[in-house]
Amino acid sequence: MAEFTFHTTETDNPKRKALLEKAQAGYGMIPNMIAGLSESPAAADAYMALSKAVVKGSLTKEQQHVMWFTANAEHGCEYCMTGHTGLAMMDKIDQGVIDSARNVSSYEDPKLEALRQFTLIMIRQRGWTDDAQVQAFLDAGYSKENIMDVIIGIAHKTISNYANHLMQTPLDKGSEPLAWKKPTA
Repeated sequence: MAEFTFHTTETDNPKRKALLEKAQAGYGMIPNMIAGLSESPAAADAYMALSKAVVKGSLTKEQQHVMWFTANAEHGCEYCMTGHTGLAMMDKIDQGVIDSARNVSSYEDPKLEALRQFTLIMIRQRGWTDDAQVQAFLDAGYSKENIMDVIIGIAHKTISNYANHLMQTPLDKGSEPLAWKKPTA
């Protein structure tokens, strides 16, 4: 298996160095995933740009986390589920929402469950939804803008989830107590 380097700001590559310094400033640390993604500064920059786009989008903080958790769980990304657990806790997301996500189970809130189901449909069907699936999402109180923002979120998580699988990204220091393994069926 190819081994990937998890770069630091001590790199000789000026683009990589600038990107890692930007990550350090934005996150207060250099997440291992960004350190690995920075093998291609363009990939790390794309990930960070999509992260900002999701946060600026039409989904609430709670909805953003549900969408991220759903993609992470569907893709089986242990690194991202662990990291997003910590982020959701920092954002004061209800513990029941976090627990449902980590258990890969339904949400009690019907609107959040509609978001989870729509995100799964979009991932599993590669965007090939039917009219009834889209209408069910809209009927749950979402908008066409929310649909596009779910697509941005899935793209965001696809970059990180796939890269983490490939790089076998180790958990960030201090996040070990939140480690996640996908429950078996």
